[in-house]
Amino acid sequence: MSAMDRNARLPSADEIAEINRTHLIDTPLLPADLLFLFGTREDIALRAETAAQLWRKGLFRWSIVSGGVTPGSEQSECTIIKAAMAAAGIPADRILEEHDAMNTGENVIFSLPIIDAALGLQNVRSVICLGNTWTARRYPMTLHRHWPKVEKMLLTVDSFATPRALWHTDVEFRRRVLHEWDKIEPYKALGFIAPWPER
Repeated sequence: MSAMDRNARLPSADEIAEINRTHLIDTPLLPADLLFLFGTREDIALRAETAAQLWRKGLFRWSIVSGGVTPGSEQSECTIIKAAMAAAGIPADRILEEHDAMNTGENVIFSLPIIDAALGLQNVRSVICLGNTWTARRYPMTLHRHWPKVEKMLLTVDSFATPRALWHTDVEFRRRVLHEWDKIEPYKALGFIAPWPER
């Protein structure tokens, strides 16, 4: 079965329950040293406004936006998202920038030296990961692979009208979730991600 066919499959009730329980999770949010905003071409305004809400609640002191130039754009995801975050009220000088990453692994690998240079990795004790609902726990799992010591929290957003728990009833939502879910075990085997939360 090709990857495209797998993404179009209808998951069983057991698989839906497992995805809801282990993959599509948000964690309780506590004030963090850093908001790690993973680049995207989807729902940029929603992501920026969500980050601004966290800022207004005092839930982070610094943020980093990571994302390179994607096909069809002349600007990096970072440039576009940072501008939206600043317009939503987050001080631009509190937003670190990473402009080269083309995937989640690169988001983390390329951002760590930037965070270290600006803040010192040893001074960052907690991170909130903010990204797409369907990618879900793969964000902190990637971060955990490369930066195990920092405490990780997860908040995900999407603009689907379908409630998150009913993702499997929406054709496009289902395709996106299954596409990401199917990466978890192969990526673990390849060492791209590490189990999170640690049991």
